[in-house]
Amino acid sequence: MILNKAILPSFICSMAFALTACVGNAPSPETNPQPESANAADVSQPQAGTGTETGQIGENQEVFFNSQALDNHRLNTPDNIPTANPANTSNTDAVTQAAVADPYTTIPAIVQNIFEYANTLHKAGYTDSASAYLERFRVIKPLWAQWESKADSMLNEFGKIRAEKAKAYEPMVFQIQNMNRASSDYGLVAETADSLIALAPGDSLTQWAKAQKDIAYKNTLAKAKKEYAAVKALADNQAQFAEAEKQAVTLQMRYRDFEDVLHLQELIDHIRELMQSTNAEAAKYWESHDPAQALAQADSLLQKEKFSEAKELLNKLKASKLRKEANELYQKLADTYCTKQRKATSQVFAKAQKQKDAAKKKKLLQDAIAPLDKCLTEYPDNPQKQKVIENKQFLEKEANR
Repeated sequence: MILNKAILPSFICSMAFALTACVGNAPSPETNPQPESANAADVSQPQAGTGTETGQIGENQEVFFNSQALDNHRLNTPDNIPTANPANTSNTDAVTQAAVADPYTTIPAIVQNIFEYANTLHKAGYTDSASAYLERFRVIKPLWAQWESKADSMLNEFGKIRAEKAKAYEPMVFQIQNMNRASSDYGLVAETADSLIALAPGDSLTQWAKAQKDIAYKNTLAKAKKEYAAVKALADNQAQFAEAEKQAVTLQMRYRDFEDVLHLQELIDHIRELMQSTNAEAAKYWESHDPAQALAQADSLLQKEKFSEAKELLNKLKASKLRKEANELYQKLADTYCTKQRKATSQVFAKAQKQKDAAKKKKLLQDAIAPLDKCLTEYPDNPQKQKVIENKQFLEKEANR
C-alpha cells in the first residue's frame, strides 16, 4: 500500500501515544535531498534511570502493589478492552476523546508503512529522499525509551490505585465469594454484588461481581428446579394437593426472580385444578383404607377384562397417595380397552370387505366404527388416540363412497 508522503508521518504522530516531539513531514522527493542527522537537536534524550529499552522498571520506580482481592480471586485486567464509551463513569468525556487502538498491532503496521513508503521512493528513483525519510524514522529510537519509561510509570500508578481499591473492597469480595461457596440464594448474593458495583470499584471488580451474580443465579435456579419437581410430584403422584399448594406458594415467594423461568403461578394453578377435580370423599376414604390393596385389586380386574369396574376403582385411587401408580395403571387399562375395540373393528371391517351388496357393506362399515367410538368416549386421552382417529376417518371415507 502506497501512502502519501506528506500524510503518513502526521498519521504516525497522531497514533504514537501522544508523541510530544514528533518529527515533521517527510521531504518532498527531489534530486538532491539533504538527509537529517540521526541525532536531531529537537529529540529529547531519555533521563537516566527512568527506564530501559527492554521495558523493565527502573531502579528508582516503585513496584506494583499486590492485593488478595485481585490476585487470589483472579481479578485481572478485563479481556475485552472497551471500544465504546463506558456507561456510568465520571470520566466519560475523557474516554470519548481518547482514540482506542491496539498498540501491539497498530504500531507495527505504521512502521511497515514507513518501510513500504521508503521503498516506493527508492523504486521511483528518489533514493536520496528515501534515505532522508528513513533517517527521520531512526531518530525515533531515543523517544521509544522515553515511551517505555512513561508506560512503566503509568502502570505503576494504575497498579497502586487498582490495589488500593481492591484492598478497600476486600471484605465485600470475600463475603460474596463465601456466599456462593455456601450456595446462598441468588437474591442475597445479587444484593451484595450490586452494592459493590454501585461503589464503582473499577472494571475488574465490577466484572467479577457480575460474574458472581451469574454463578449465584445458576446455582439457585438448579436448586429451585429440584424443589419445583418435588412439589409437582407431591400433587401429581401422591395427591397431596393442600401440602403441594402450600409449598408452591412458598416457592413463589422465595424465587420471585425466577418466575419467568419456572412459571410457579402456573404450577399453583395446576395444583388447584387437580384439587378441584378430585373427589373429596374419595380422598377422605383413603385415610382409613389401604390404597396398595385397592391397586392390586384394580390390576386383577384389568386382567379379567372387567374394564368398567377397574376404571371406577382407579379413578378413586387417583385421590390417594398412590396417584402416580393409579395413573400408570389407568393408562394401561385405556390401552388394553382400545386395543380390544380396534380388534373388534378389524373383524367387522374384514366382513365388510367380503360383502358384495353395497347397502350391507355400508352398514357393516358403520358398525365397524362403533367400537372406535367407544374407545374415544371411554378414554379420550388413551395412548392409541391418534391411530383410533385415523382408523375412524378411513372407515367413514369407505362408508361414504
